[in-house]
Amino acid sequence: MYRFSYAEVVEDAPRECRQREYEIFGQAIGLLKAADGLPSRSPEMTQALEFLQRLWTSLVKDLAHPDNEMPDKLKAQLISIGFWVMRETSRVACGEHNNLTALIDINAMIQEGLK
Repeated sequence: MYRFSYAEVVEDAPRECRQREYEIFGQAIGLLKAADGLPSRSPEMTQALEFLQRLWTSLVKDLAHPDNEMPDKLKAQLISIGFWVMRETSRVACGEHNNLTALIDINAMIQEGLK
């Protein structure tokens, strides 16, 4: 039988959360890469954009929550990125363009920061 101290469990929890976040960003990036250059209304593009919108909507909500203990400056920067991602996603969904390079790059930078 395994016995863990509370401190060990609490210490592992943030690492596990970061790992899950890292994996979710990897999934988003994979979907974006698969859809890059395809028509705005293609199933691949729709799936990628919807996934990305849900991801960033959830992140922005979490960042804006009063209980979020992240430093205010970092929260503000990430919320700003989130708003840009959501605007850019909407532009692609509306057919203004189908180049996902900027979305892929910014999400890859965020993912890299989770390592």
